[in-house]
Amino acid sequence: MEAYTGPVEHAETAETGVMARLACTLHTATGPVFVKGTRSDEPTAWMYDYEARVTRVAPLAPRVLWQVDAGGWLLTGYEYLVGPHPDLSPGSPDLDPFLDALTTMSETPWPEQVRKKPLHIRWAGLLPADRSADLDGRTLVHSDVSPLNMLAATGGIRVLDWALACPGPAWADTAFAVPRFIHAGHSAEQAERLAQSVPAYQTAAPLAITTFARTVFAVWKSRAVSDPAPHRAPLVSAVDMWCEFRSMTPAR
Repeated sequence: MEAYTGPVEHAETAETGVMARLACTLHTATGPVFVKGTRSDEPTAWMYDYEARVTRVAPLAPRVLWQVDAGGWLLTGYEYLVGPHPDLSPGSPDLDPFLDALTTMSETPWPEQVRKKPLHIRWAGLLPADRSADLDGRTLVHSDVSPLNMLAATGGIRVLDWALACPGPAWADTAFAVPRFIHAGHSAEQAERLAQSVPAYQTAAPLAITTFARTVFAVWKSRAVSDPAPHRAPLVSAVDMWCEFRSMTPAR
């Protein structure tokens, strides 16, 4: 790594938002850089190479600075970004920049040179077979728009951690944000109103969004059962509120 960075002065391990075997900020002679990776012989090593390939073309993502495979480790150096995670609660000044970011994300096509199962195939086991076409699309979908994967940096929201990206509908990331808005304190109606400010979501077929909401509920509930982490139950509850709202609203 020092061939790219110059001497490393010290390193700080990342505390939140990452699941990598190694994730840290290196303080180097040329400035700070964020490094993420794993051992080259890990079964999941391919994911880190995949993430770097997607990040190179993803909107609002940190720049990929270099990648090394040496000493038994596959490591990627990313642009070091500074800023707090965005606040999605009602009245937050971060809401408009967040929605601007979702609009930008909805306009980026999937890089066809990168092979990945599209969203409707990823969820095939929990998505009704007759509704599969609702979630088909060739837009680059982040699929995990948690505030922990974003920074409110100077100039707008920056989006991190593209490891779960896949092809999907242009409106999918905005739909993923709806339960995040509800979890942050918005009503389901307020969350929908926020989402409607993103053109791709506004023009999406209402039934397709309802299919999405119900499938997200099934996916997240399944994860809460198999891996009952503390953050999962509140998100499942938020999606449940969204599904109930859509079931009670005409033309949804």
